[in-house]
Amino acid sequence: MPGLTSESDDLAMVPVSSEPENHPAVIYPLHHGLKSPIHRLSISWSRGNTLQVSVLGNPQLDTATDVDGRKGGGGRVVEVKLSNSGYEEVDAARWRRIAYGSVTPFALLQSRKHSLSAMSLDNPPYKAQWWEHVIEYSKEINSVLSDRKSPPRSIIEDPKSVLNETAEPMCLKAAWELLEIFYVDKQSQSWIPESLLDWLADYDPLFSGTVPTIHSKLVDFQQELAVVQVVEEDPNYWEAIASALSVGWLGTVAKLLRLHGSYRFDQLASRETENGLVEAVAVLISKMPRMRPNLKEENLGECYKTKPDFMKAWDKWRAQMTKLDCSSYWLQCDHQQTREGLKNLIQIMLGNPSVLSNATFNWMELFISHFLYVRPFTAGLESMYNLAQKCMQLKPVSSPHKLFGLVLGILGENTEVVLAECSRSFGPWMMSHAVELLTAGSTHAQILLHEEQSKLGGISIEELHKLVYAQVLSSHAFTWQIAPIYLASCIKQGIGLLENLLYKQPVQHSQILLKSIEICRLYELDTISSNIMRIAGMHHWKHGRKGSSVFWLQQARDEFRLNRIAKQLFDSVGKSVSDEGFKQWEGLIELLGSEPRTAGGLEFLNKFRDFRRSLLQVHGDTPTDGARNAAEALVSLMKNPSTPQRFWLPLLYDSLKLLNWQERPLLNVSQTQLLLNKLQELSMARLRPDFVEADLPSDSLSSVRLALATNLGRAILEE
Repeated sequence: MPGLTSESDDLAMVPVSSEPENHPAVIYPLHHGLKSPIHRLSISWSRGNTLQVSVLGNPQLDTATDVDGRKGGGGRVVEVKLSNSGYEEVDAARWRRIAYGSVTPFALLQSRKHSLSAMSLDNPPYKAQWWEHVIEYSKEINSVLSDRKSPPRSIIEDPKSVLNETAEPMCLKAAWELLEIFYVDKQSQSWIPESLLDWLADYDPLFSGTVPTIHSKLVDFQQELAVVQVVEEDPNYWEAIASALSVGWLGTVAKLLRLHGSYRFDQLASRETENGLVEAVAVLISKMPRMRPNLKEENLGECYKTKPDFMKAWDKWRAQMTKLDCSSYWLQCDHQQTREGLKNLIQIMLGNPSVLSNATFNWMELFISHFLYVRPFTAGLESMYNLAQKCMQLKPVSSPHKLFGLVLGILGENTEVVLAECSRSFGPWMMSHAVELLTAGSTHAQILLHEEQSKLGGISIEELHKLVYAQVLSSHAFTWQIAPIYLASCIKQGIGLLENLLYKQPVQHSQILLKSIEICRLYELDTISSNIMRIAGMHHWKHGRKGSSVFWLQQARDEFRLNRIAKQLFDSVGKSVSDEGFKQWEGLIELLGSEPRTAGGLEFLNKFRDFRRSLLQVHGDTPTDGARNAAEALVSLMKNPSTPQRFWLPLLYDSLKLLNWQERPLLNVSQTQLLLNKLQELSMARLRPDFVEADLPSDSLSSVRLALATNLGRAILEE
């Protein structure tokens, strides 16, 4: 639980941290503006990684005033945005870019896993194919983490520039590359030491904040170079070269050696022997055998892909180094600092443990230097772990970097430690994505992560981490859309949590609603889709957006609620077809449609609308055929069982001009008798106590009866 500290009228939150003591505590100030003392605090989670803190003053202090001058205890609600750590390296925008960038590789790998699961991943052909898929996945995730652009390199290189300007390294990427080296990349298994050397060259700056490093030593010396006149007389010059050489940064060593004063044109004649020794050491450094397939452009050395070729070249190179160390030319070198500095470099390349220990600053750098010069043929994680333990005893660190723990867990083949370090230091994203690397490269990790745990509710550790990451994505408005991809990969509880996620999305925003429906379509959640559309329809109806409401209820095929809407419409369209208030409902009736299965039995409203339109077009000069069509629509409405009884008299009363058509009767005998029977039923219904009289003139019923009787007589005569 967070702790609270109060040194003034404002408060601050100090979370309990497991970080070492020399890391400063993270303090989140609460600027609430209330006068002390504070009566009560209430802390709850808000969206994302935000805490909502309610600060309540003492209600008994009526004379107290807040910053706005209001009396009484009062209160404030303050939102505090928490970060992952006090020195968080990734801001929120970049985290979202990483989250979205890693979705496609993750989804593609899950799809391939599903297609191969029908086969057996234990079969050699399919296992090899799966390895290729995991390697491709790892490379794509690595490229997502490499979105920081390096600063542009100058066309004219500064001769005193020791280190090249590169993009600031990131711990998350460093951890991912470690897992890739040891668990995924089969090709690098033969030259893991060289892969670790490249890894340290890229990420040694990360350790500078917690432990002394060679990189920080070189940075300090590069600043010193601007004022140093004779570099070979500066002890820091030789120390910087020795440190860079100890971890195999041969390009940097060559640059520094070229700064030696004996290379100056005015010094060549008088310092020929000294320059020859410097050049001899530089050449031997550039010819150093390397057990690896290739080198980066800026690196030096000669590559050997097979162990026999490398051993042969290594023995030859060491023999040349020993011969140079015993050369008589050293007696002819008058410059003491150069002689001692070059001799020290030779001892490093000959693998002198004490010299290597003096040239490095932490156990990781010493570990790499032993790979290069003392144990170049080291193979197997057990021997690497033993070497790491020995280096830790020689170079202990009081506040180890979080990557050190991950390295030790990997070398010790301790999957539990690797998982704990990834979870504690790199969070849910790392756990949900790195699982695929761990299970691909370790049988023990595969068993541990895939085994169903009863204490976790029957789910596996792998599924648990994916669910946790999906929950993190779901808590933010910008990333909830990609959470279903991770939930769908969870067999046990993923779909249930996906349903909960979709139900929690606000339906008032059309874009979010459409996205939720699309997600339901992708994962065949038809019932959930219908429920969401039904909720949207009810929400819009509640807030007066009746057209949108009817649309979504139709999409949900909710006949029950559509019928209830139809009942409300019956009360709203008016008691007379000629009522002007009907115009405002015509669009809604149009939207409802006429198909009973999808419109909820609203056929009457559509026929009512059509009849009203045809009736309004009938005038004294209207042809008889047009008037007959309106009369046919009237009969159809009266015959339809969906027509409410309370509409019978208004329909007939508004149709008097059709019943009294002068040219000829528009209704035949059977149609007239049908309407008379309806009128008789209506007369009987008026005797019921619950009958509601239409808002019509008092003589409306007699007028309709007279018109129908007249039409009947005319129809009989005509027939």
